Amino acid sequence: MHQSNKLSRLFGKFAHKKFPKHLQRIINKTYINLFNIDLHEFEDYTHYESLNALFARTLKKPRTLESKPFNLISPTDSVIMESGSITNNTALQIKGKSYHVLELLYGYGAQYSNYADNTQPTHSLPLNLDSYNFLNLYLSPRDYHHYHAPCDLEILEARYFNGMLLPVNKKSLLNNSNLFVHNERVVLKVRLRYNASIAYFVAVGALNVGKICFNFDERIRSNAKEGNNIYTYENPLQYKAGENLGHFEMGSTVVLIAQAHWSIKTHDVVKMGQEIGTLPALQVL
Repeated sequence: MHQSNKLSRLFGKFAHKKFPKHLQRIINKTYINLFNIDLHEFEDYTHYESLNALFARTLKKPRTLESKPFNLISPTDSVIMESGSITNNTALQIKGKSYHVLELLYGYGAQYSNYADNTQPTHSLPLNLDSYNFLNLYLSPRDYHHYHAPCDLEILEARYFNGMLLPVNKKSLLNNSNLFVHNERVVLKVRLRYNASIAYFVAVGALNVGKICFNFDERIRSNAKEGNNIYTYENPLQYKAGENLGHFEMGSTVVLIAQAHWSIKTHDVVKMGQEIGTLPALQVL
């Protein structure tokens, strides 16, 4: 096990522990001050019985969504670390550092073989994603850690990849090649209701991320000892734009890969629910 995974598990145990109320309030307040967290949409810091409860806090009331049938909304509160077009099946984790998209989505060797880990997919492996665009949304320790459906969609498949838990901040992205491919992650393969195109929602683990949680399937266990796993849904799971898919237990990154035109750019700060792109009226052949 990589050292980062051990540290994350230890931190996870600390974050889940419920300390006496007076001590827990000091811990919560210290964390809030350290990362300059704005709680105006959430309960007061005294409400949370553990540090993890503060990390995974929920909104007190639903946000207004900028969703339309033909657009995508941000699934998270994030800063856009990188965005652009996929070229020769490669994308950027940050300027100057690229990775192979098929390996992100399907595991090591996917660019060379039909399926990297010998599991049988519900849907065939795409050979070329050059008509797709990517968007990297970084969640800092101060952000709201839930992720929501970026549009009306159907979840077809979830793939869990065991891996390292390296930090996903700017410094680490610049220093570590293929970081998204090496890190633990969960890849959702989805079909968009507007145009029936296939898209991908990738939740990437990071240092101190105790779990990547999805509301629809408790079998998906991250930061665990099990190896890679695939979960297929013969009856696709239906989600509306803005519905809660799950949450990180600490900050991390979400990568969106879709046939979309982004209306935001690298370094923009986005809030969950705001428009980030539009979808073409395509039909899958």
